[in-house]
Amino acid sequence: MHAPTASPLARQPSLGEILLLGSLTAFGAVTIDLYLPTLPAIARDYGTTPAVVQLTLSTFFVGMALGQLFFGPLSDRIGRRPTILIGCAVYIAASLVCALAPTIETLVVGRFFQALGCCAGMVTCRAIVRDRYDHRDSARIFSLLMLVLAIAPLLAPTVGGWIAAAAGWHAVFYAFVGIGAAVALAVALRLDESRSAATAEAARQTSVLVRYAELLRQPRLIGYLLVGAANGTALFSYIAASPDLVVGTWGFSEGQFGLVFAVIAVGVVGASQVNRMLLRHYNPDRILAAASIGAALAGTALLLAALASAPLPVIFVMLFVALSSNGLIAANASAGALNVDPLRAGAVSGLMGGVNFGMGAASSALAAAMYDGTAVPLAINIAVAMLVATAAYHLLARPPREPRPSIISQ
Repeated sequence: MHAPTASPLARQPSLGEILLLGSLTAFGAVTIDLYLPTLPAIARDYGTTPAVVQLTLSTFFVGMALGQLFFGPLSDRIGRRPTILIGCAVYIAASLVCALAPTIETLVVGRFFQALGCCAGMVTCRAIVRDRYDHRDSARIFSLLMLVLAIAPLLAPTVGGWIAAAAGWHAVFYAFVGIGAAVALAVALRLDESRSAATAEAARQTSVLVRYAELLRQPRLIGYLLVGAANGTALFSYIAASPDLVVGTWGFSEGQFGLVFAVIAVGVVGASQVNRMLLRHYNPDRILAAASIGAALAGTALLLAALASAPLPVIFVMLFVALSSNGLIAANASAGALNVDPLRAGAVSGLMGGVNFGMGAASSALAAAMYDGTAVPLAINIAVAMLVATAAYHLLARPPREPRPSIISQ
């Protein structure tokens, strides 16, 4: 295992650094959530069906998965700042295409390239954190960034609805142009390059495909990737199934649905801050070992409650606990994966993002296809995902126990 070459490992990040890194982390979430309220208006304007408009969302997820696989290794080769600025340029151009799109097909293509652009910031942000911080501190920073990330699902849909109501859905895409320009300006003026010379040299020595092949031969890395991605698919499944389940089956109004969604988001963010406090006393792997088992138990309890047609409050509490486990798992799994090979942090981050969004897109489609008017299909998806995450950590990712020193060696 290589040690990182550059970095003030134990320093406290400034508020400006957290806000900038948090903005990069939330880039994709904002681009999804700000635009969601415009879907009905887009369908009306283009005279098409909601199912066709949904392609603008699924295509976005595909772009997010593929783009991170490209931009991650690129950031190792040319640097973190240039990669983000290239992504911002693509994002701004694609947002303009979306705003001016004459057909729904053009909008779908524009959303794909918009995803490519914003994922450059997301994938590079993780590499920047690993450049600057060690294993434990990077897990702490990832938990801290969850506070900024949480603003997207809590505020963006409401703000997007206001913009669309005041100036039409096209204005939302012009807002994306402004967001892209603001991020690019902040990166150009405030973000120092963090990639080390050793990372650049390692990136120049092999091709992208060779680097990915070498990374995929490391069982611990695969374990961490699967832990984070499998646990994350539970959230993706919930996002896909929740409108029909919460409104259609449980009978909540659309306004109450937003409240339910916010409660789950608060649970995830709250757990991430508990994780940040735990990291003062325990290493990330110890927390991950316990949290993965707890998540598997919560997912199994949710499935049993759904199969038994338990009262709604019981099912919701089980759902809240199971999904909140993401706050204890995501940061530690990310830090663990990036710690396996720090000199290839960009490529590792690209793999992480590609696997997360690939599995997330598949789980979303599966959750939607399985929906039968009950909570059982969602509970099955969540329980299986949690069990896979637990197995991946304990069978692949968990570091070997260090032997205790003998009396003679002491």
